[in-house]
Amino acid sequence: MLNRVVGVVTEIGRTIGDIQYVVVQVEAQGVRRAINYPSLTGPALQGDRVLLNETATRLSLGTGGYDFVIANLTNPVRPAPTEDHSGGHIIKGRYLPHQQAVLTLEEQPQYAEVWDRSLDGLPVIVAQLHSQVAAAAAGLALRGIAPVAYIMTDAAALPLSLSRLIVQLKQAELIDSTFTAGQAFGGDFETVTVHSALLAAKHICGARAVIVCQGPGNAGTGTQYGFSGLEQAALLDTVERLGGKPFAVVRASDADERERHRGISHHTRTALRLAYAKCFVGLPPGLAFPGLSRRHNKRTAESTDLALQILEDKFIALTTMGRSVQDDLLFFQAAAAAGIAAADELHHQEEQEQSN
Repeated sequence: MLNRVVGVVTEIGRTIGDIQYVVVQVEAQGVRRAINYPSLTGPALQGDRVLLNETATRLSLGTGGYDFVIANLTNPVRPAPTEDHSGGHIIKGRYLPHQQAVLTLEEQPQYAEVWDRSLDGLPVIVAQLHSQVAAAAAGLALRGIAPVAYIMTDAAALPLSLSRLIVQLKQAELIDSTFTAGQAFGGDFETVTVHSALLAAKHICGARAVIVCQGPGNAGTGTQYGFSGLEQAALLDTVERLGGKPFAVVRASDADERERHRGISHHTRTALRLAYAKCFVGLPPGLAFPGLSRRHNKRTAESTDLALQILEDKFIALTTMGRSVQDDLLFFQAAAAAGIAAADELHHQEEQEQSN
């Protein structure tokens, strides 16, 4: 069910990328915090009457306590700050009121030869939760791997601008380019599929490593297959079929109150059981993974705490399910281990190529 309410903008907050934070007064309900996407609904001004989607806040879901602006009722045709006249013909958010046309890389003839190429052993780190991306990127940085690309899938949030984490990682030069695939939008580059995004990251942007993961807003039901992070299995297979080296981020915790996520989560176990690909699985020292299929390669990665220190030094605060690094160190160590393992494998691969 879509829950809607009308209010008046009383305060304009920060604008970060394509997100404008506003405060809205709703009669009989009081003050509400809301997110407006200027590229979709135009910029909001103080005094504007706006229609809000309050579905998530009514359900107390993890949107940070924000409603979302559906429409500006005062000035519904106010232009966005930057109009896109790129001539793209691929629609994202298809058949929704806010569907938009984007220019994808696949539409551009100058890149035609890219889609027939291979990943040529490119290490690709596939995560399940958006909160794992920063630690994985730090693991790569610890070993001096750059440039790094991030591909956001459409399994969770669709606008990349919703992720303040990615903004921070780009500013800190831990991620160099971003791709939004499928229905997701707002990256430096738009693609129709993850397959194309992987090839473009390698052959257009020259990435030495790639991180693939859904955006903020993981969905889960507590059932064996009912969680959006299950896409990890298919993504690992895609990487292998395109000639890359798939590295799975392990979801692990020693602080989660839910038994199914303590130690190595059932989410990781399920995804790696379903994946056909032969994956590399990075693990921090001391974390065992009994029952892991023999087709996967365990890699113990040293110095995960040094990787997390990089993020602290750059003032990038990490949280997962409301828990900080101090609250759930193992979760972030496991994510950093994937980045370190991928970097070490890449260095080994490049040394072999030079020796030949």
